[in-house]
This record gives sequence, structure tokens and C-alpha cells, in this order.
Amino acid sequence: MTPSATAAGPARTPVIGILFFDDVEELDAVGPWEVLSFWAAHVAAGAPRTLAISPDGKDVRCAKGLRVSADHSRDDAPALDVLIHPGGRGTGALAEDREHLDWLRARAVATPITASVCTGSLVLAAAGLLTGRRATTHWRSLGLLAQADPGIDVVHDARFVDEGAVITSAGVSAGIDMALHLVARLDGPAAADQVRRGIQYEPGRG
Repeated sequence: MTPSATAAGPARTPVIGILFFDDVEELDAVGPWEVLSFWAAHVAAGAPRTLAISPDGKDVRCAKGLRVSADHSRDDAPALDVLIHPGGRGTGALAEDREHLDWLRARAVATPITASVCTGSLVLAAAGLLTGRRATTHWRSLGLLAQADPGIDVVHDARFVDEGAVITSAGVSAGIDMALHLVARLDGPAAADQVRRGIQYEPGRG
């Protein structure tokens, strides 16, 4: 539960930022976007906001060709309650981008929850945000996560791992599970269940 939330629901309107960048994996970002935007529009009291952030505020081209317009750049994004860093091919460059890593570290200090989807965890690891914490990522990148920072307790076979101020999720569709968990933290399990039913997310059902 974030400092801005209570068991009865959010004490103020949460602002959630999802990072988009060139070669981001579409579902890594759009899955959480769907969950959180549905929550804001149909379930939450008040008007939570979900914002698209890109490094320079310009449009980005995702891994499979989807183009996305950003609401803000990293520098002009407002204060956030949650920051979600998706994965994808573009994370390789971001994990070596000192300006981006500095921004992540600064944002993590001021943001109650920093979350990643898939290989977004490798960027969080490069920024030093996972040291001493349990974390996960896409199954193909679990070894890379361990190499990125030996101080990480890498968790296998988990859809997401909640360490309080930092949440990491496994690959691609696992970001939906993580986003539903975020709704439960921000607004309670009943709200998360309403969202799950509303978007008809029923994994395992024939």
C-alpha cells in the first residue's frame, strides 16, 4: 500500500507514468496501460491518471512497429505515484545510458512505487535499484539479471515480485498481472477483481 492509499481506497488521485521508448515491447507497456486506464475510467473513485512518458517527449516506434505519442518527456513529467519501466530490445541501450539511469535513480527516490515489466528489470538493475532485493524478469533473461547485479536475489517462476517500493514482473503478459496487483495495492482487491472482469482477463480459462 502506498503512502497515498488506505484500505478503503486512494486518499488522493494517483498519477501513474509508463515509459515508452524506441523498441519497447508493445504488450509490456500497453498491457499495464489497459489495466490502469480501465481502473481509472470505470472503477476508481476520483480520476487517476495514466501518462505516457518518452525520453525526449517525442513519438516512439515500438518493437513491432506500433507508434505511440508521449504525454511528457522524462524532464517535464509531473510527480508520480507509480513509474512503470517496460522491457524490449530498447532496454539494452537504456541500461548503458547514464542520463537515463540518473533519471531513474532520482525518480525512484521521489516515487512511492517503481515497477518493471520483462527486461525493464535489467535497466532498474543497472541503476542500482534492485540491489539487496528479490526480483524477476523474462525467463530468458534471468541469467542476465543475475549478472547485472550479484546483489539481486533472482526469483524464478514468479509472475511478479513485490518488494514494497519496487515491483518487478516476468515477461510480456506478466505485466498485466503486475498491473492488477498495483490496482489492488492502490484501491483494494475488490477493485482489482472488477478490472480483471471488465477487461475479461481470464488466464487458463478455456
